[in-house]
Amino acid sequence: MPLTFAKATKTSIPVIVLDSSALEDWRDAQPTRVRNWVTSSTFTAALGQVLMVPSDLGEHLCALMGYGSASKRKRGRFALADAVNKLPEGCYHLQQGLPEADLDEQALGWLLAGYSFEKYRKSPLPAVQFKVPKGVNAVRLEVIAAGEALTRDLVNTPASDMGPDQLEAACHDLAERFDAQVDVITGAALLVHNLPLIHAVGRAADQQPRLIDMRWGTQGPTLTLVGKGVCFDTGGLNLKPGNSMGLMKKDMGGAANVLGLAQMIMALDLPLRLRVLIPAVENAVSSNSFRPQDILTSRKGLTVEINNTDAEGRLVLADALALGDEERPDLMISMATLTGAARVAVGPDLAPFYTDSDALAQVLSISGARVADPVWRMPFWDPYESLIEPGIADLDNAPAGGFAGSITAALFLRRFVEQAKDYVHFDIYSWQRTAAPGRSKGGLGQGPRALLEALPHLLAL
Repeated sequence: MPLTFAKATKTSIPVIVLDSSALEDWRDAQPTRVRNWVTSSTFTAALGQVLMVPSDLGEHLCALMGYGSASKRKRGRFALADAVNKLPEGCYHLQQGLPEADLDEQALGWLLAGYSFEKYRKSPLPAVQFKVPKGVNAVRLEVIAAGEALTRDLVNTPASDMGPDQLEAACHDLAERFDAQVDVITGAALLVHNLPLIHAVGRAADQQPRLIDMRWGTQGPTLTLVGKGVCFDTGGLNLKPGNSMGLMKKDMGGAANVLGLAQMIMALDLPLRLRVLIPAVENAVSSNSFRPQDILTSRKGLTVEINNTDAEGRLVLADALALGDEERPDLMISMATLTGAARVAVGPDLAPFYTDSDALAQVLSISGARVADPVWRMPFWDPYESLIEPGIADLDNAPAGGFAGSITAALFLRRFVEQAKDYVHFDIYSWQRTAAPGRSKGGLGQGPRALLEALPHLLAL
C-alpha cells in the first residue's frame, strides 16, 4: 500500500467515524435498511472496529469506523490505523465524525499503516488508499511518512546487508536525491583526521570504521545531527549474552533516525544549513579489539578509561560530537540507541531526551504531543558528574554501580559539546516489540516528528 494519499479525482467510498457514545443517535437517524443492517451487526463503534454498509445494489455505501471512547484513545496513538487493514480493497475518503484536532494524527496513521518491510519476504497488504482529509497538509504528511519508512527500512535490514559499507551507501543515495554533499573518512584515515575513538571501536571488524559527513543547504541557522551508527554490537570483548545480542542490528537506530529526519528536512526544503554526522562501525571481536582497561584519547583530547567494551556507542559519538561542536552550530542533536537504562526508566514507547535549556525542552514536549511522537525530558544531573570520572583518566565509559545509566551516558556525551548554542541528546529504543496501530513490529522512528515540528521554534525558521 503506498504511503501517499489517493488523487482527489479517484472514485472513493465514504468513511464515517463514530465515537461509541454517538453510535445510537447516528444509527437512529439513518434509513430503515441502514439502521437494520447496523443493528443486526456486532458493530459497537469500539476503537478500530469496521463495518461496511451495503447499498441497495450490493455495493459499498459507506464504511463505519469505531472511534471508541476518549479514555480508550488516551491509551495509544493512531487509533484508526488498525482499521485500514480491515477494509476491503479500494479508495476511501473521510466524510464525517473525526474531530478537527485529530485529523493530522489519524491521517498520518492511515499512511503509516501502509508500511511493510518486504526486502526478504513479500507479504502485500490490501490495496487500500485514502484521499487526504480536508484541512490536512498532504505534502507534509507524505514527507513524514516517507522519512519514517526510511528509518524503519534501515533498522529492519540485518547487519549482513547493513554494515558500515551499506550505511554509507544509504547516505550517498539520500544525498544524491537532494543534492547534498557527502564526505567520508574511512579506516586508518580516521587516525590522520584525529577521530581515534571511532577507529578504536570499529577497527576489529571486516568492514572498516568510518565517519560519514553529509551537508545540505547554504542559508539559515545551522543544525547538526549526530547519529550512532553501530551496525552490529557484539559487545566486543565484553561479549553480550545471546538474548542481549539478538536485536543488535538495531544499534544503528540513531543513524537511521537522523537520516529519516534529514530526509524530511530536505524534502520540505526548510531554510537551514544541515549537517549530518554518522560514525559507522561494527563492534566486533578480533585480535585487535579494544580492551577493558585501555585508556583512549578522544578528538577533544579528553582521555577515556574503557571499563566495558559494550559501552562503545558513547565513544564513537564523542568524536563525532567534538567534530560537530567545532563549527559552533546553533543546535546540535545526537540520537542513539545508547542504554538499556533508558528503557528501564521510561519503557519502549517514550523517547527520553536531555537538554540544559528549559525553553527548548518545553517546545519539544509540546511538539511531541502534537504530532503523536511522545518524548520525555530526563535530567543532565550535575551531581552525577563524579560518577564518570575514574581518576586514572578524564572519563570512564562505563561507571560501576549500575545506577542512572542513561544519565551518566548523557553526561559523558555533554563533555564533548561546549560551543554549540544548544544541545539535545536522545536515548531511544527505535524498535516496536509488537505490532501496534501505525507501527508494525520492527524498526521505529522515535523523536524525528517531534523535532521536525519543533524546529521552527528552536531555530526561528
